[in-house]
Amino acid sequence: MKYGYARVSTVQQDLESQLQALKNEGCEKIYSEKFTGTKSDRPQFNELLSVLKEGDCLVITKLDRFARSTTDALETIKTLFNNGVKVHILNMGIVENTPTGRLIFTILSGFAEFERDMIVERTQEGKAIAKQREDFKEGRPNKFSKKQVEHALKLLETHSYKEVEETTGISKSTLIRAKRKLTN
Repeated sequence: MKYGYARVSTVQQDLESQLQALKNEGCEKIYSEKFTGTKSDRPQFNELLSVLKEGDCLVITKLDRFARSTTDALETIKTLFNNGVKVHILNMGIVENTPTGRLIFTILSGFAEFERDMIVERTQEGKAIAKQREDFKEGRPNKFSKKQVEHALKLLETHSYKEVEETTGISKSTLIRAKRKLTN
C-alpha cells in the first residue's frame, strides 16, 4: 500500500500543496499534521510508522518533512528498510536500500539539516541586529495604539468592561493589564 505524509511547521501554514502532490502520486492513505519538525513526538508520523509493513511505500513531498536531523533521518530510514518499506521522497526520488542510495540519502539529509541550521542562525543574527535599535520591542506588535487603550481606560470610568470591550474591541484582559501598568 502507498502511504503519504505531509507536515507543516505552524498552524498558519497550508498543507494543501503537499496533500495534492501526495494524491497525484497515488497515495491511498495520507497522514498529515501541523507540528514542528524539531520535536521528536510527531503523533501522526509516529502512527504512520507503526502501520507501515513489508511491501508498503512511504511517500513524502520533501526531505525536510521527513526528519528533524540527519541522525533521526538515518535511524528512521534504516528501520523502514529493515521492515521492507520503500521510501519515495518526491523532490529527490526513490531512496534505494543500496550503498549508493543510502549514501545519497545521508548526504542530502545532512544538507537539509545544514539548511535548517543556517535559517535559524540567520534569524538569530537578524534578531540580534534588531535588538540594537532603540525602538526594538520583542514579540508581536500591539494590536491597539497607546491612544486607543487610553481612550478605553477613560471609558471604563463610566462604563463596564463588557461595554468598553463591545465599543472599542479591546478585550477585558488587555484593559486589566493596561490598568495595572498605570498603577505600577
